[in-house]
Amino acid sequence: MRRREFIAGLGRAVAWSIPARGQPTKVWRVGYLSPALSPDKNFETFRQQMKELGYVEGKNLMIEARYAEEDLTRLPALAAELVSLAPDVIVGSNSASTAALHKATSSIPIVMGTPGDPVGAGFIKSLARPGGNITGTTSQSAELTAKALELLHIAVPNAKRIAVLMSPAVQHQTMLKEADAAAGQLGLTITPVMARTPDDLDEAFATMRKEGCDALLVLADPRSVRKLVELSEQSRLPTMYQSTGVVEMGGLISYSPDISELFRHVAIYVDKILRGANPADLPVEQPTHLVLEANLKAAKALGLTIPDSIIVRADKVIE
Repeated sequence: MRRREFIAGLGRAVAWSIPARGQPTKVWRVGYLSPALSPDKNFETFRQQMKELGYVEGKNLMIEARYAEEDLTRLPALAAELVSLAPDVIVGSNSASTAALHKATSSIPIVMGTPGDPVGAGFIKSLARPGGNITGTTSQSAELTAKALELLHIAVPNAKRIAVLMSPAVQHQTMLKEADAAAGQLGLTITPVMARTPDDLDEAFATMRKEGCDALLVLADPRSVRKLVELSEQSRLPTMYQSTGVVEMGGLISYSPDISELFRHVAIYVDKILRGANPADLPVEQPTHLVLEANLKAAKALGLTIPDSIIVRADKVIE
């Protein structure tokens, strides 16, 4: 979305949200479904953007948020609970939550946050014309997986066997295929490792050690990021993450869309739908800003030197 269009949209939304004198204030009900433990940075970004668009919780907005506490099996029940409340719009923060909502309702508008392959997952017909009750933003993480693997290879050129950590998330099979195809071109060997729940992470890292993996690519997954960083450090596995902010926790390197930007635009989609737009006609927005981050301190602890070709391209470098 261009800056001028974005600013104009903000102005229209704020003007629209102020009721005429003497008219009762409409209270919009918005659902929000996430696999996270509790309100996280993405939710707070969404909430703040809604405020900037003229929505005030307790006055003209009520947000019904549900969190799966990193247990993806809870999402279908939470989705059904939100649908039973008959909100005006529901936000699915990622692929797993959007998938649960997709199965729970075909009538209530759904705004996606970060699904990596919404067309492949069957949420929409196309990015340009979603065609149903779902629209929003996409992280395009499936398409960016090959680039993430390439950057990991540049950062750790001696690593030849790469573990790919997966979850049951809808897009991870597509992302694995992308990684596999890229690995063949780079002369690398991929070892898929499944962690169905955060409780499986210790066993997953034991599998990586047993398989003799030299490095790790974590497919886009919001669960237990801090624990992932700790286990990577303990296993001395150079790790590429597909989430912004991980290097601040001690992660080595990450490459992903600007997730905060996506969740600001999620709020803009919600606003458009509350003003009468049909989600079937709202094109899905793709990321415009990709973020590369590196942690030189973490590299030093692993006995690595991050190449200058990475450092000069990085949006953030922690020394």
